[in-house]
Amino acid sequence: MSGQKVVTPNADALEASAKAAGKGGLPPVHLWNPPFCGDLDMRIARDGSWYYLGSPINRFELVKLFSSILKLEDGKYYLVTPVEKVGITVDDAPFVAVDFDASGQGESQDLTFTTHVGDRATAGPENPIRVERDPQTDEPSPYVHIRSGLEALIDRKSFYRLVERGVARDGWFGLWSGGAFFRIMPADELDLA
Repeated sequence: MSGQKVVTPNADALEASAKAAGKGGLPPVHLWNPPFCGDLDMRIARDGSWYYLGSPINRFELVKLFSSILKLEDGKYYLVTPVEKVGITVDDAPFVAVDFDASGQGESQDLTFTTHVGDRATAGPENPIRVERDPQTDEPSPYVHIRSGLEALIDRKSFYRLVERGVARDGWFGLWSGGAFFRIMPADELDLA
């Protein structure tokens, strides 16, 4: 990261500040605009694993705590407390949707996703599902919005289960949830017979 200061704030101080800020549910990070303190050597891998100084963070409670103070601003990810903001690296999406529950059918269907850190979001106009295709392999990468601009990569097993619930509509194969239809792929790319 040329030109940007890399800092190593005391991880214990960041943890203590996050705990104090997050009592009683998710902290209001959207209201916080503290000064930028530099980038932290912290990374979220594509599989949802968190790393600090190159080593995995194996304490689930700590990962859950840090995920609660995650903020996206202008395409960059930060850990934010009322008094400091540090940049981190996110390889793909900050969350992984590891499961979903479905209720209703057709246009009345609701799909509620659960992430690897326990966040839950029902897909709909405020939490859309989108699919990106790898330009080289054409493999789909499905995502669902979780909160405040933060998305979850939908894991493979969940995506296969979603495809089983999909329907064709107006030339597209997709999913209904929250009263909205989310396009997955052109219907002519599937053998729906």
